[in-house]
Amino acid sequence: MFQNYALFNHLTAQQNISEGLEVVKGQNKQQAKARALGILSDIGLSDKANAYPAALSGGQQQRIGIGRAMALDAELLLLDEPTSALDPLWVNEVLSLIKQLAQQQQTMLIVTHELQFAREVADRVIFMADGEFVEQGPPQQIFTQPKDPRLQAFLTQIEIQ
Repeated sequence: MFQNYALFNHLTAQQNISEGLEVVKGQNKQQAKARALGILSDIGLSDKANAYPAALSGGQQQRIGIGRAMALDAELLLLDEPTSALDPLWVNEVLSLIKQLAQQQQTMLIVTHELQFAREVADRVIFMADGEFVEQGPPQQIFTQPKDPRLQAFLTQIEIQ
């Protein structure tokens, strides 16, 4: 997943999802369209199937991008700051979709500054500083019993419930 959504502007929401199914998975147009429409329903955007990216909010575009990744049935989804370019109003809808994927046991590697979200959804958190892994472990340990002084200092500067 890209921070800038990476949707094809000349394709509708449905076509953005079905394109990979046709090109990568070799599905025919009808199969790909049916799968794309099902995914649009799953991500709460059935009514936007024929909308082009320019007519969608940032949150809707990001959900289409996630839907495109879902369509390929990847074992691992890589999400780089999936909410970074979003208006605060749209952040929750994207985080809700990612939570839904986590509940479905989708393996994801997420780079995020949404620490409360990470605490709620992750089964493992890695704290990085200066390009290095500083500390890693279950969220409860990382957020309540940090060992590394840099992580301790960082956590005292932010508020997490």
